[in-house]
Amino acid sequence: MTGRGFTRLLCIACAAAFPFMLDALALNSHRAFAQAAPASQAAGPRFRADGPDADAFGRTEGYPSCKGLAYVDDTRCRVGALSRYDTLFPARTITAPKQSVPLARAVSEPVIRYGFAGLELTLDDYLNRQPVTGLLIAKDDTILVERYQYGRTDTDRLTSFSMAKTVVGLLIGIALKEKMIGSVDDLAETYVPGLKDTEYGRTPIKALLLMASGVAFSEDYDSKYSDIYQLARLTIEPGSPGSLAALKQFNTRRDPPGVRFSYSSAESLVLGLVLTAATKRTVSDYAAEKIWQPLGAEADATWIIDATGQEITFGYVNAVLRDWARLGLMLANHGNWQGKNIVPEGWLAASAADALPTDSPLAKYGYQIWYSGDTRRFALRGLRGQFVFVDPDLKLVLVQTALRGGPPETAELFALWTALRAQVQ
Repeated sequence: MTGRGFTRLLCIACAAAFPFMLDALALNSHRAFAQAAPASQAAGPRFRADGPDADAFGRTEGYPSCKGLAYVDDTRCRVGALSRYDTLFPARTITAPKQSVPLARAVSEPVIRYGFAGLELTLDDYLNRQPVTGLLIAKDDTILVERYQYGRTDTDRLTSFSMAKTVVGLLIGIALKEKMIGSVDDLAETYVPGLKDTEYGRTPIKALLLMASGVAFSEDYDSKYSDIYQLARLTIEPGSPGSLAALKQFNTRRDPPGVRFSYSSAESLVLGLVLTAATKRTVSDYAAEKIWQPLGAEADATWIIDATGQEITFGYVNAVLRDWARLGLMLANHGNWQGKNIVPEGWLAASAADALPTDSPLAKYGYQIWYSGDTRRFALRGLRGQFVFVDPDLKLVLVQTALRGGPPETAELFALWTALRAQVQ
């Protein structure tokens, strides 16, 4: 593969604030109508064997996952790889509870219309236009829409890329409440002796949560010389030295901690090491006990690990679509779910209150979460169009897993999300 292709497609999250510009548009700029769907259009799950450009994505070969990072340049491997990522690289299980918490389901799908590029479109149009593997919309505890394309099903574990960063941030909040972490003002080296006397070691946890360590790190997805290229190579590739050794390669301080937002996957990797050291647990085991099992998840999830057995915490959690929805619904309820307080009270509020400005005045970033400019809505987001949108005011969640997610695809998704929010008010 070319270095340029590897960098562009392997990097784990899109740091651009562009999509939130669309979220800030007036809701009445997108027309949306709620109607009862015909009885034959149940609320799901609904499955489709093909999708846009299905043959290019490997339909004629049964959507192969191929090996390792082959999917980066070979699009025919992409559907299989992104729904079976834990068969391509070593992974640890995030164990589901013995009894899941069921989600209710609407009798039929609402008809959703949205405006985009001068067109009035429906949800079917969206799925015909965009390379989406899974799409789920839920409000309160009820699934309104659940669709799958490219032969994917509700048992496939769909990968997160950088949506995993938000899971890490939540676990830091839980560890803080349990006093395994003393304070977000503690330095990373307090918990990770291997980072002592490094710039990341001298960075407070809070600055890492805000992507504001001040340590120089280039997250440029189009350059083979970018630091994200090197970080990915040093963690996920076979024979790589692992997370701790990788982080030591980036040791130049540019700004004081906590001053300036600068998206860096390395900071999420430091937080993973802090979690492991502070809890004396693997990140996956801690996530299973503190999030996955209290959520009532219906299936095991997995997390890709490096050669040392450490979870690669800037990405790579793999889970079924409905469990991504459960996570979003819990967050829409301020960390509470089915009578359980999963995320400590006030953690999400503090995340929003402390969120830093980004390159756009319409987007902020707090505690590994992307916020709209007014911090009333937020999203988990990852490379290639992976999203969990959350509107706490409406208790509304949209989950998407996809094969591609550049600015054109993301713009249309935000138009759909904005119209959906107008519809359900």
